[in-house]
Amino acid sequence: MTSSSGASRRQVLAVAAAAATAPLLAGAPGRAAESKGNAPTTWDLTVLGTSDTHGNVYNWDYYQDAEYDDSKHNDVGVAKLATLVNQIRAERKGKATLVLDAGDTIQGTPLATYYAKQEPITVTGETHPMANAMNVLRYDAVTLGNHEFNYGLPLLAQWIDQLGFPALAANAINEQTGKPAFLPYVIKKVDLGGHGAPKLNVGILGLTNPGVAIWDKDNVAGKLIFADMVATAAKWVPIMRERGADVVIISAHGGDSGTSSYGPELPNENPVALIAEQVPGIDAILFGHAHNEVPEKFVTNTATGERVLTSEPSKWGQRLTRMDFTLTREKGRWKVVAKSATLLNTNTVVEDPAVLAAVRGQHTKTVDYVNQVVARSSMELSAAESRYKDTPILDFINHVQTEVVTKALAGTAYAGLPVLSIAAPFSRSAVFPAGDVRIRDVAGLYVYDNTLEAVVLTGAEVKAYLEYSAKYFVTLPVGAAVNPATISDPAVPDYNYDTLSGVDYDIDISKPVGQRITRLVLPGTDTPVAADAQFVVAVNNYRRSGGGNFPGIVKTQVYNEQQEIRQLLIDWAQAKGVIDPADFHVPNWKLVRAGVPVF
Repeated sequence: MTSSSGASRRQVLAVAAAAATAPLLAGAPGRAAESKGNAPTTWDLTVLGTSDTHGNVYNWDYYQDAEYDDSKHNDVGVAKLATLVNQIRAERKGKATLVLDAGDTIQGTPLATYYAKQEPITVTGETHPMANAMNVLRYDAVTLGNHEFNYGLPLLAQWIDQLGFPALAANAINEQTGKPAFLPYVIKKVDLGGHGAPKLNVGILGLTNPGVAIWDKDNVAGKLIFADMVATAAKWVPIMRERGADVVIISAHGGDSGTSSYGPELPNENPVALIAEQVPGIDAILFGHAHNEVPEKFVTNTATGERVLTSEPSKWGQRLTRMDFTLTREKGRWKVVAKSATLLNTNTVVEDPAVLAAVRGQHTKTVDYVNQVVARSSMELSAAESRYKDTPILDFINHVQTEVVTKALAGTAYAGLPVLSIAAPFSRSAVFPAGDVRIRDVAGLYVYDNTLEAVVLTGAEVKAYLEYSAKYFVTLPVGAAVNPATISDPAVPDYNYDTLSGVDYDIDISKPVGQRITRLVLPGTDTPVAADAQFVVAVNNYRRSGGGNFPGIVKTQVYNEQQEIRQLLIDWAQAKGVIDPADFHVPNWKLVRAGVPVF
């Protein structure tokens, strides 16, 4: 591994003029003579790729307090990835092998949250567990994902400073200077192995997701702007080629579908296929963000006819992308003559002991923390049916949010307005067991690091919001069989289906999208919600800032004290001591067909 140096890389908002203007290789790239004879000599390069590790180091489920397992028996974690990487390095016996990551690294598990919230590295100076793990694995570069911005720029800067390799994001621009706020790219001079083998210059360009401008608006507004990923690639790929890159690989935190979860106000969220099609000079793209398994997909560039290799290695360290390139030299220049990719499953190997050792103390501290008892539950509360039934466990979230906002607005101009609350079924497996409820149980219900906000909506806006949310369900005519496993549209993730407390409503899933809210009344009455009625609506920061592209919700907050919802749930449970549905469960919505309840 070659460590990157220079303060400009390590300061999040530093002027990145050196990165933007100075060559990253000292001197002109060398050109070794081609081999003589009839058959051209070939060399090979292997690039290994990870993405969306989301704070997973150990193969551990902190919410279940057990080894991770799912229905497909996947494993997770950087320790598993490291074993595969080390096997391939050993297999290749020192030949050129690079290891890249396509982002979303420091958020996603209680381990990551602990060192951002409970004992933040910005306060303690401790090395982040994901830096400890990734430094042992010896990455060559990481791209910043959108979740890298969740905890603010100072923590991101400190994490980058702790890495022994570059962090890339060419399209994250310092709003004040117009220069890249992070290192846009690196060019690695690699030894291809073998006696007299020439050196190969591999350019690696990092692209982050423009959606950061919405999802972490409070952290980046006025500081960073996020340029279009396609246009950014078109800008930097020729520069990298001019500066000696023989092979160009993009590490992109964006899917390949060409669609976005937000509107047209920001550049495309998932443009990888468009980058491959429209930008000449790219050999391969490692990508992430969508959490999909894409072992090998070729996209033809419309300008050159060259096929660009792309691959996405699932999520959480479940898969490792392996890209293999065969190269030869023609007229003093390198040429890629073959390339392929595959995915390797981390459930085939044991965890790397060196990675485990590097993070063991932090892992143990996190396990101890999440196993603290916060309250007792009077009965088992499950989220298994929360997508299609009004369940007490989701009402628990809405009750706490309503209570916090109502108390905060007492004595203000908004004190007289009814308070509604929005919650989504983030987890299908969350359970509060009867008896002791631990921090991990609450964290398993509310898995995101969202903060609580509130805005004012009219009755018409509430109805439009609910209509948009109701697109989650497939259309099932009266009399058609109802299967809870297939009741939702697979194109709409669970976290983009919201339930609302504080009004009573029916969702008619036999009707077309946009005509499904057939009953919307004031609680406990038959009085329809007036279009011009006003409500305070408690909502998380992700949704309020535009995440999911819900209508009407992106407006000035009347409440925003930057309180994390998960912690508010924990605090409420600790203060109350008992979690009893009688204190908060108010059935107020149901699925119907022609007025008849589905369940």
